[in-house]
Amino acid sequence: MPATADLHRPDEPSGPPSVVDDGGLEVLSRDECVALLAPGGVGRVAVTMRALPVILPVGFSLVGEDVVFDTSAGTRLAAAVAGAVVAFEADDVDPTGRAWSVCVTGVAIPLDDPGLPDVVRIPVWPPGDQHPDRQLMRISSQIVTGRRVPRL
Repeated sequence: MPATADLHRPDEPSGPPSVVDDGGLEVLSRDECVALLAPGGVGRVAVTMRALPVILPVGFSLVGEDVVFDTSAGTRLAAAVAGAVVAFEADDVDPTGRAWSVCVTGVAIPLDDPGLPDVVRIPVWPPGDQHPDRQLMRISSQIVTGRRVPRL
């Protein structure tokens, strides 16, 4: 059962006590998780290939609260995720030593809105890789969880 603790530090504004899990990590709200993912970047998508788990790096962006990443049409990644329940994870450690991790779990579907690819800014991953037959994939944000390490 999560306990609450005041994680206030003199250099941060005070607010309501944070919820902390059994491991001492701050439990993030859905809104906090979405805010951390909002700038986009590089994350990892976990899929099943040949009945085994595989985790692959992808550039991502958000559309609403859903994660969008691109791949090439016809790739093993595109085939593995289309219509499947997948997990997506992104994390960061900021210059002050605070670290966070957010996981989004949901169904991945091809995103076929012809106007959206021009609006969605997704970092190319790996760098220099171009997708001539770009296929955007959208992961519905059915479950969004996150944790933050107060200080390393």
